[in-house]
Amino acid sequence: MSMFNSFFGNSEKPNDSKSNIKWIDLTDLGQLNQIIQDSAEKPVVVFKHSTRCSVSRMALKQFENEFNLMDEVDTYFLDLISYRDVSNEIASRFQVVHQSPQLVLIKDGKSIYDASHSEIDALELKGKF
Repeated sequence: MSMFNSFFGNSEKPNDSKSNIKWIDLTDLGQLNQIIQDSAEKPVVVFKHSTRCSVSRMALKQFENEFNLMDEVDTYFLDLISYRDVSNEIASRFQVVHQSPQLVLIKDGKSIYDASHSEIDALELKGKF
């Protein structure tokens, strides 16, 4: 079963022990207000992940392997299957078309960059803020 999960994804969140990213779980609509406030001081990355999608799992793993901006941004992880209402509110509040997987970069309360699928590239983030 683990081989199946490695190819097709699973319902687990990222494995923090293997990741250099200190993910903050995004599970509540109220956290979006905090993200807006915090983004005035430091950019915020939200990674919207579908736990049922192999493409999403591959994009997440690639992002985690390439990401090296821990001190420069806060990083939130959204399991959009479990928290669809939060995902929908992100699309509405930050005026981004819903995608999965999707990375949204928020600064000063606004989305300044978003990417989805194979366009998600951790190396591109630094030049965006």
